[in-house]
Amino acid sequence: MFRRLFARLTGEPQRGQALFNLAVTEARPTHWFLEGGVPDTVNGRFAVLATIVALITVRLESAGPEGAEATVALTERLVESLDTEIREMGVGDPTLGKQVRRLVGSVGARVERWRSVIGQKDWGDEVQLSLDLDETVGARAVAHDENALRDLWRRLSESSVEQLAEGRTA
Repeated sequence: MFRRLFARLTGEPQRGQALFNLAVTEARPTHWFLEGGVPDTVNGRFAVLATIVALITVRLESAGPEGAEATVALTERLVESLDTEIREMGVGDPTLGKQVRRLVGSVGARVERWRSVIGQKDWGDEVQLSLDLDETVGARAVAHDENALRDLWRRLSESSVEQLAEGRTA
C-alpha cells in the first residue's frame, strides 16, 4: 500500500519507463528529418514519436494480457511526458488537459490506422499521413521512412514483450 501511495518518493523506476525510452530513442535519429523529410519542428518530432508509439502498441496488442499491461504502462509514460513537455512550453493548466487529450487521441488514431496497414504491401500513404509529411516531400523521402518503419516493425515483431518492456529489441 505504501509503495503505491509514495511511488514518487521511491527510487524504483516507473512502470513502462524503459518501453517509453525505447520509443524516444527510436524517434531521435536525424535520418527522420534529413533523409525522411519530416519537419524538424515540435510537431514533426511528435509525429515521429506518435508513429513509433503506435507501432509498439500494435505489436504489444498481439501479445495478450502481458502486452496489454505493457501498453497501459507505455501510455501512462506518454501522457506524463506530454504533460511535462506542454507545461515546459508554457501552456497553462486550464488548457493543459485538452492539449494532452488531443495529442493522445492522435496517437490512438495512428494505432487504429496502423492495425490495418501492417499486413499490407504498401505503407506509403500511411507513412505520409502518420508522419505528417506534406505534399512537397518526395517519393525518396517517403520510401526512406517506410523502410525505417518496416525495419522497426521487424525488430518489434522479433522481440518478446519482456525484451520490449526492458527497452530492447531483438
